[in-house]
Amino acid sequence: YIDMLKCGRDGSVDNHMEMGKKLLAAGQLADALSHFHAAVDGDPKNYMAYYRRATVFLAMGKSKSALPDLSKVIELKPDFTSARLQRGNLLLKQGRLDEAESDFKKVLKSNPSDKEEREAQSLLTKSDEIQRLVAQARSSFDSQDYMTAAVQLDTVIETCVWDVTSREIRAECFIQMGEMGKAISDLKAASKLKSDNTQAFYKLSTIYYNLGDHEMSLTEVRECLKLDPDHKQCYSHYKQVKKLNKQIQSAEELIQEQRYEDAVSKYEAVMKTEPNVRHFALLAKERMCHALAQASRAISVCGEVLQSDPENINVLKDRAEAYVQEEEYEEAIKDYETAAKHSENDRQIKEGLEKAQRLLKQSQKRDYYKILGVKRTAQKKEIIKAYRKLAQQWHPDNFQDPEEKKKAEKKFIDIAQAKEVLTDPEMRTKFDQGDDPMDPESQQGRHHHQHFHGGFQGFNPFGSGPFNFKFNFN
Repeated sequence: YIDMLKCGRDGSVDNHMEMGKKLLAAGQLADALSHFHAAVDGDPKNYMAYYRRATVFLAMGKSKSALPDLSKVIELKPDFTSARLQRGNLLLKQGRLDEAESDFKKVLKSNPSDKEEREAQSLLTKSDEIQRLVAQARSSFDSQDYMTAAVQLDTVIETCVWDVTSREIRAECFIQMGEMGKAISDLKAASKLKSDNTQAFYKLSTIYYNLGDHEMSLTEVRECLKLDPDHKQCYSHYKQVKKLNKQIQSAEELIQEQRYEDAVSKYEAVMKTEPNVRHFALLAKERMCHALAQASRAISVCGEVLQSDPENINVLKDRAEAYVQEEEYEEAIKDYETAAKHSENDRQIKEGLEKAQRLLKQSQKRDYYKILGVKRTAQKKEIIKAYRKLAQQWHPDNFQDPEEKKKAEKKFIDIAQAKEVLTDPEMRTKFDQGDDPMDPESQQGRHHHQHFHGGFQGFNPFGSGPFNFKFNFN
């Protein structure tokens, strides 16, 4: 390539031009472009070299690169109508209507071919029509008739596909109309069409932020700061988004570590950092609901989210689980059934509903947690402590009256069975799933380890009566 450039004007430019034409015809655009680059470098006054290179750029979809080449062609050869017509068309697509009309009018005055004349006249008419629509759209926008302005700009952008200003105005119309998805689409296009469009990135970041998407908001505001690190709006917004993003990430890490109370505190901090954006308040409460699904506070927090978003599947499941922990099984069933209507194939919902139904049925029989007076979340230490206290209180030797002793013996058996079930991990898991390990009917013939058998014959820890309790406080 360098050797051929050194040849200067001795025929190498013609060779590059010829080879470039052949490669262009064969569709080998990158190779053709290399030859036209060499031709331009070899002869900067060769208008056809610029024209051919512009043709390749257009074929590659690089209109921005083609435009300077077409302008150079017109500078070198003002009567080259084909180049002027192509430049006018590019200017029209960019929304540079006055410049485009100037090119079309000059084509019409330059003794064009019939085909060129028809094309120039058609494009000039189209440009006049767009000029009127742009004026109307601006008037509608100024009158705050955003819907009409958006419709008018739709027609403008159909022709002026690379018009940054029209897209930015239409994006603002969409923002005012609450159609954020469409606004994002226009602003993303505007940020690509104009290489230093910091304002488009700033608006994108604020839209994502107000939609509750802190990660995308952070991504877009960083793009703004890459272009201009001193951009005041972007830098101020960046600090806010970064702080919020860090808090949310930290809260999620705490949830993963099962540090639920700490996660709740962190999400409370999120709501203080951003009290004005509803989406972040809902996100915080939804995640707090999830974190507190094992505690009573979850029910009220989940309820707040469901008031605004009554079909939120995750929150319905979390509140249902919280109801289960609070032994409000009928309420849990209602939430699971509501969730199932909106997510029929969710296995977690199906299993949760079945569990709540079993527990409701179980609660109508014998509840070992209630017998010991402990919560379902009680640790083994709490269970043993409650057992010891009740066992001492209801020890049959404490009662002399036959009827009271009989009642105490039954109560004592229940207390001992409750302690046995709830301190044995396997038996407790079965009970938590709605099966009573002490109920042969519930177990349906399944074998399990238990110390109490029907009739309790042969027990006599008290030295009297037909029972023989193996009683200790360990």
